[in-house]
Amino acid sequence: MTAHGTRFAYATRLNGFKADAATAFPGRNRITALDLIERAATVPGLSAVDFNFPDHLDGTTPKEIRNKLQSLGISLNGFAMRYYSDPGFKKGALTHPDAAMRQKALDLTLRGIDALAEAGGNLMTLWLGQDGFDYSFQANYLRLWDDTVAALRTITAHNPDIDISIEYKPNEPRAFSLLPDVATTLLMTADVDAPNLGVTLDFAHVLYADEMPAFSASLINRRSRLLGVHLNDGYGKRDDGLVAGSVHPIQTLELLYTLEKIGYSNAIYFDTFPDATGLDPVAECSANINAVEGLCKVLERLLNDAKMEAAVANQDAVRSQRIVQAALYGSP
Repeated sequence: MTAHGTRFAYATRLNGFKADAATAFPGRNRITALDLIERAATVPGLSAVDFNFPDHLDGTTPKEIRNKLQSLGISLNGFAMRYYSDPGFKKGALTHPDAAMRQKALDLTLRGIDALAEAGGNLMTLWLGQDGFDYSFQANYLRLWDDTVAALRTITAHNPDIDISIEYKPNEPRAFSLLPDVATTLLMTADVDAPNLGVTLDFAHVLYADEMPAFSASLINRRSRLLGVHLNDGYGKRDDGLVAGSVHPIQTLELLYTLEKIGYSNAIYFDTFPDATGLDPVAECSANINAVEGLCKVLERLLNDAKMEAAVANQDAVRSQRIVQAALYGSP
C-alpha cells in the first residue's frame, strides 16, 4: 500500500485540469502548471503528477515545481518530452532530415533531462510522435532508425541516474510512427543497449496497435524494463483517452494481475482526456482511481489462486473466465 492507502501510486495528466478554467481559477488572467498542480492535488488518492517539457515550464522553474509539490505532499512522477510546440519538427524531431534540426531536438531533450533532475525527478518519457513517415518513397527507413539509435544513446548517456522511457504509438500525427508497437520498440531498446532505457505502455496505444496489454507488458519485462504504465481506455481505433476500465475491464484486470506478477513498482499514470468532452477533471481523475482500486479488490481474489494458476497453465479459457467472473460478480 502507498502513503494514501492505495495499491499503486497514481499520477495524472495535467492538461486536463485546464478545463473550465474560468470557474476553477476565477480572476486569473494566466494559468501556469503550478495552478494545475493545486487543482489536481484535490483528487483523493492522487500521489503524483507528470509535466510536459517544455510547455509546462512556461512561467515557472524546476525549483518552483519542486517546492510546490513538496508543499502539497505530491511527488513528481516524471517529465514527458513534447516536440509539437516547435512547428519545425513536423518532419521529425530526432529523425529530421536537417542535421541542425535533429541537434535542436536533441539539445531540447537534454535541457529537459537537466530540468527534470533539478525538479527532483528521475523518469523522462519520450513519445516520438513526430518521428515517422506518411508516404512510400518518403524516407530512408534505416537512416531514420540509425538517427534515432544515435540520439537515444546520447540521451541515455547524458545523465545515467535518469531513466529514459519510450512510449510507443502506432500513428498520429504521422501516418506511420517509427516506433509503432512493442516488438519494434524492443528492437530499438536492444540496439541502443543502455541500462537506463525502457518502455512505457499506454493502454489505448496498445489496443490500437492490436496488442493484448498484459502480453505487451510481459514482453517488455522480459526484454527491457517496464518504466511506465499509462492507464486509460478506448475502442481500439484511436487514442480515445477514456476512464480506465470503462471499455475493457477484463483486459485492464489482466494487466494489473501481470503488473503484480512482475513486481511493477512505479506509478500508474492516467492519460485520459476529460477536457475533450467537457468532464470535470477532478471527478474524472477520481473515477480513474476508484476504477483501478475496485479492480485491485478483484485482483486480491485472483493472486495466488491455485485454480487460476492451473487454468492458465492448461490454457483452459473457460475455467479461467469462470474464475474471473466469480471474482468480479460473485458466484451465480
